[in-house]
Amino acid sequence: MQTVERTIDNGVNVTALLDARQALAQAPEAARFTWRARCDWVHGTHSRTVIEGFHGLGEEQAHRSRFAFDIDHPEVFAAEDHGPTPVEYVLMGLAGCLTAGIAAVAQNRGIQLRSVKATVEGDMDIQGILGMDSDVRNGFDAVRVTYAIDADASREDIEALVAQSQKRSAVFDALTNPTQVEVRVK
Repeated sequence: MQTVERTIDNGVNVTALLDARQALAQAPEAARFTWRARCDWVHGTHSRTVIEGFHGLGEEQAHRSRFAFDIDHPEVFAAEDHGPTPVEYVLMGLAGCLTAGIAAVAQNRGIQLRSVKATVEGDMDIQGILGMDSDVRNGFDAVRVTYAIDADASREDIEALVAQSQKRSAVFDALTNPTQVEVRVK
């Protein structure tokens, strides 16, 4: 009987991630990163945010490309709808962070993914942002993430992938735990 070795490829270099974790254990100060985004107002509620570089591994780093994101509000808010709203970017960030984690954890556990689809919804009462009711918070009341995952794994293993991704997600943490935010004027 011949055994066939199965290669798992979800596109994540787990060896490099584990090597980085080992290297950072020897130099924990290099694990301190500062992410940056620069936002310029365009007109009305339209702005454009650019992401180019960050600080990490003890020095300045640059992305391979400059990324620009338009942000606006929909026409129902008397805006021009030039891009997603800021809160939609938050939902997008959560979906992207959790999904990347699922791919990495699956690769590390030897689970081949065929398809990963997330639907992220955030409920909000906009009376708070509009200044109509000071007792209504400005942010989300609730956020739901629903995954449809097709993989060479049991439902229990897939649920464990999602749970581990949630446990390690920086965006999930930022949404579910208080974060000190300082806003200054230069």
